[in-house]
Amino acid sequence: MRVERHGHSCVVVRATSTLVVDPGVWSDVSTALDSADAVLVTHEHPDHLAVEPVVASGLPVWGPAPVVDLLAAAGAARDRLHQVCGGDLITPSGITVRVLGEWHELIHADAPRFANVGYLVDDRVLHPGDAYVAIPDGVPVELACVPVSGPWLRISDVVDWVRQVRPACVVPVHDALASERGVELALTWVERLCDVDVIRSGEVDLGGG
Repeated sequence: MRVERHGHSCVVVRATSTLVVDPGVWSDVSTALDSADAVLVTHEHPDHLAVEPVVASGLPVWGPAPVVDLLAAAGAARDRLHQVCGGDLITPSGITVRVLGEWHELIHADAPRFANVGYLVDDRVLHPGDAYVAIPDGVPVELACVPVSGPWLRISDVVDWVRQVRPACVVPVHDALASERGVELALTWVERLCDVDVIRSGEVDLGGG
């Protein structure tokens, strides 16, 4: 299994087939979608979902109800859209994926809450979207995508979440709002306080299928 970052929160997981998670407007969407078999979207915010390219791709998409509604309104075929919620077990293109969580992290008490799910691919790779999703007991996550910047994020919460998930390694996501120095500072704290390998390159090979 190989995991590639394609900017901001877009991650491509290549195994027996290829899944794209969160191809948003701040990502290299065209490259990510080019060889994909299916798309997983955590929530409807444009930095996680570039509606027009995803519709144009014709790929099957899994996501919460607001994601499905946005894509359908933009012309996507309904039979290619699959609504999910936390607790679902799905098999896009033959890969087993657990759907986790329910809500986007709180930005402010006066701001609306948004549906957000995370995806645990093959019980190995976790993409949480914009939330600190909980994983099932006893699942040893190999790689977690760790948000490092955002209006809802504090690095102390990120550290606590990584400690709970206990992945073997992490890769940074949700970094478009931060400078290069800011991202490195966040990763340094995660590395120092969580005793975890931080993958700073754009690609990591986990081995296996």
